Amino acid sequence: MPRRQSIPRMTKYHTEPPNRTTARFTAKLMANGKRNLSDRILRQALARAEATAHRPGLEVLEAALRNATPIIEVKPRRVGGATYQVPVEIRGDRRLSLGVRWLVQAARKRNGKSMSDKLAQELVDTHKMAEANRAFSHFKW
Repeated sequence: MPRRQSIPRMTKYHTEPPNRTTARFTAKLMANGKRNLSDRILRQALARAEATAHRPGLEVLEAALRNATPIIEVKPRRVGGATYQVPVEIRGDRRLSLGVRWLVQAARKRNGKSMSDKLAQELVDTHKMAEANRAFSHFKW
C-alpha cells in the first residue's frame, strides 16, 4: 500500500467539450473506448460543416439536432382488451439522446471516405432539408 496518495494527472491533449451536446455526440461516436478519436472526428466534421454551410459549426450542429429531435412519441396503452397507441411528450434528455443517436446512425450508413466527412454531410443535409421544407411548417398540428 502506497504511503502517499497518488496525484491525478491531466493528459497532454485533454480538451473539455464546449457544451453538453458535443459531449453527447463524442460519446455516441466513440467506438472501443477511443474518446480522443471520436472527439477529433467531431471537430473535423464541424469544421467541414462550417465550410459547407457558411455558418459556425456548432450552430449547424444545433440546428441539425433541433430538426432531427422528436417532440412526441407513441406508447402502447392497454385499455380493456384493446391496445391503443397513445401520443406522449418526450422529456428533454430522451429527445437529445434520440436525436444524437439518429444522426450518428444515419451518418454511419452513408457512403463516404471518412466518418468526419459522412457526419458533416449528414449535418448539412439535415439542416438544408429543414430549411427547404420550412414553407410547410404551417401544416403542423
